[in-house]
Amino acid sequence: MSEIDNFDKVSLLRLSFAGLADDELREMASLMRLCTYPSGHILCHEGAHEYIFYIIADGEAVITKRIGDDEGERILRTAGKGDLVGEMSLIQNAPRAATVCATTEIAVLEMEKKDFEAMLGRSPLMALDIIRITLDRMRANDQLAILDLQRTNKILRQLDRNKLEFIQVAAHELRTPLTVLKGYVNLLKSFTGIKEDLTTSEVVDGIIKGSDRMHEVVNMMLDVSRIDSETLKVIASPLLIKGIIVDVIKKLSDATEERKIQIIFEYDENTPIIYADPSLVQKAIYHLIVNAIKYTPDGGMVTVRTHPVLMEDNIPGVEISVKDTGIGLDHEHHDLVFEKFYQVGGVAIHSSGKTAFKGGGPGLGLAIARGVVKSHSGKIWVESAGHDEVNFPGCTFYIQMPITPPAKHV
Repeated sequence: MSEIDNFDKVSLLRLSFAGLADDELREMASLMRLCTYPSGHILCHEGAHEYIFYIIADGEAVITKRIGDDEGERILRTAGKGDLVGEMSLIQNAPRAATVCATTEIAVLEMEKKDFEAMLGRSPLMALDIIRITLDRMRANDQLAILDLQRTNKILRQLDRNKLEFIQVAAHELRTPLTVLKGYVNLLKSFTGIKEDLTTSEVVDGIIKGSDRMHEVVNMMLDVSRIDSETLKVIASPLLIKGIIVDVIKKLSDATEERKIQIIFEYDENTPIIYADPSLVQKAIYHLIVNAIKYTPDGGMVTVRTHPVLMEDNIPGVEISVKDTGIGLDHEHHDLVFEKFYQVGGVAIHSSGKTAFKGGGPGLGLAIARGVVKSHSGKIWVESAGHDEVNFPGCTFYIQMPITPPAKHV
């Protein structure tokens, strides 16, 4: 580093601060020293508390910010002659927001924090110039961020389309051989020799159970692909919610008995008959109750309630809630949990089984429930005090659907 005394500091400062009078420029020049640094020298270290304000007199520097462990550093801009560097951390009394590294041999005017603050206090025009420069810089950064977001969104949309196409192809390719497998296994089970051999009969039952589970997953994949491609057909008819819920509870009775989970159904007699697709509504309720069972420990309780409700714009409808005494859900997951393939916690530690405690799965059930509710112009959400595997605060999932869906769904 070397300091140069015969450099015309005032001319450089006039380039940076067009609104300042000559006497203010001379005062500022008297408080600044001119220094030179080699290429690669770091003027500002991101995250560090540093107390020097710079104006580049000659050469260039690159300004970078660390985005994350995966993306590394991102170049925000290149600074050249007349550019201000490091002023915001002095104004905010905060760590450096970015790293500034010389890309060539560089000469800079430097000012200590105490002198910088004194000049700001004496010169409103200097403060205004810095505000203008900062706003211009923020606007440029915003435009850069917008372009990055647009590029990222385009990539994400393409990846989502690729994933949807894979789901559709995989589901259709799996469905036919699974149907054949189930047919042959059921045929085997009907043979007298199989029925009389207890061990073989148990093996066949295991194959049937496994193929049924695989068939259910395939159907879920097809459902979610129809939802994403907006080809889900809603065939609406008068529907009594009570019957649907009772059927789902009966269907899950073996799982609840095995895990000693009590399901309580509280039906409000004023619950209206709605005009909806029975098969789709049953799927939505089924996935909500399965989810409640899965994240409730053995011996817990799941409560299903229905009652009439006035939705937005005073539209009459029905509300269904599924409350559990399970591990709960942190607030940051309340929206994400309805995304397809989304899993809370590490997938590797999940146990197997559709209704086993914290059991694994394809992560499609809540996405299907949301798609069904949306197709009926309804609303779905979750409320929970947070995740706690000691006190078990539980979750409550809510569905609201209008009595009569819009005509386009009928």
